[in-house]
Amino acid sequence: MNFRTKGLFSILRFNPTPCETFSNHHHQQCRTLVRVRLKWVKNRSLDHIIDTHTDLKAACLLKDAINRSSTGFLTSKSINDWQKLLGLTVPTLRFIRRYPTLFEEFPHPRYPSLPCFRLTNIANNLHSEEQRIFQTHEADTVQRLCRVLMMMKNKMVPFQSLHPLKWDLGLPDDFDRTLIRKYPDCFRVVKGPNGLCLKLEQWREEFAVSELQKSHENGELGSGSGGSGGYRQFKREYSALGFPMSFPRGYGAQNKVKAWMEEFQKLPYISPYEDSRGIDPNSDLMEKRVVGVLHEFLSLTIYKKTKRNYLRSLREELNLPHKFTRIFTRYPGIFYLSLKCKTTTVAIREGYRRGKLANPHPLSGLREKFYHVMRTGLLYRGKGVGMIPQPDNLGNVEEDDTEQEELEEEEYESGGEFCEDEEDSEVEVDSDED
Repeated sequence: MNFRTKGLFSILRFNPTPCETFSNHHHQQCRTLVRVRLKWVKNRSLDHIIDTHTDLKAACLLKDAINRSSTGFLTSKSINDWQKLLGLTVPTLRFIRRYPTLFEEFPHPRYPSLPCFRLTNIANNLHSEEQRIFQTHEADTVQRLCRVLMMMKNKMVPFQSLHPLKWDLGLPDDFDRTLIRKYPDCFRVVKGPNGLCLKLEQWREEFAVSELQKSHENGELGSGSGGSGGYRQFKREYSALGFPMSFPRGYGAQNKVKAWMEEFQKLPYISPYEDSRGIDPNSDLMEKRVVGVLHEFLSLTIYKKTKRNYLRSLREELNLPHKFTRIFTRYPGIFYLSLKCKTTTVAIREGYRRGKLANPHPLSGLREKFYHVMRTGLLYRGKGVGMIPQPDNLGNVEEDDTEQEELEEEEYESGGEFCEDEEDSEVEVDSDED
């Protein structure tokens, strides 16, 4: 089913008759489907974040490419075909010229008609500050990368799938040459069926606790979702840890949506770090396990989001079903899909509160400074770059309060691609058993 054209969220109800067992617990259950027809609900706040991060990520990737260059600059010819690689909706040359506060244009030393670009002083200062953050939080970065590998079926991932995730996972640009070599007890480079792969060298039991389990252990989700007792119970047997859910306005109050949500939350939670190959791939338990894996992976990213295609490239390694992306539309209370910038991005709703990251990483603060310099340069590029303060004077840069207030927590129905019929009611539930 194409969710862009059908707009049909298949929501589960459960028959209490057990079908199979897992780890000696009778809890796999037969399913009947309740089809819930929902209009696509757009979250303007999250869409705005994804929109701004598209340009921010592209600028950061260009900054890293210039730093990698042996000449210290890039020519317009060399970046001409990078538009798709950078995820831009405009030509790369036009994009880089938008931000003279970061990228200084000058003629090539040997070919004056060839434009070249190098980093400005403030861009170099921001890069140096970024390197200090990487060094200070290196242990956290190593743990995050280990946990990503620990979720993989064979405890390894191809570099071709990992490199596009560098920015999302907060990995240094040269992590494959520096970080991996520095920690041979954690990582090893091996040859795989899809080229060179990064393999986990040593299993770390203390890392094998998911973010959902930590939240329950700390009581962050409240007693209604299991509380700390739920996590302790998990250590003894597979208990029902509930995911935090935040439905689009009006949908969560529907009785059948509530019934589905309660039954889904009662299913046992299988940690994404557990071996799942013994679970029936067509069972309800596997579906909750898939939700848990996607939730954990997104929780490990800096912004609690990534592109859907990046996850699709890891489908086999994460032991996900062929059509696992339907999970995102089936559980709109946990995930949010955005179609901004001609791509599909998926985020976990709990990662944001009032339009901002709930638990920001230090790297996100540095990137806010970077974006502030970008935006100021765009607004005042005709007046010179001298208007930009140095990084030490930028302070805690935040988005314009007026703009943010307009976007905070605003969700509304859209007649976009996710809608099946604009004349449908807000929520239409048809009980059809399959």
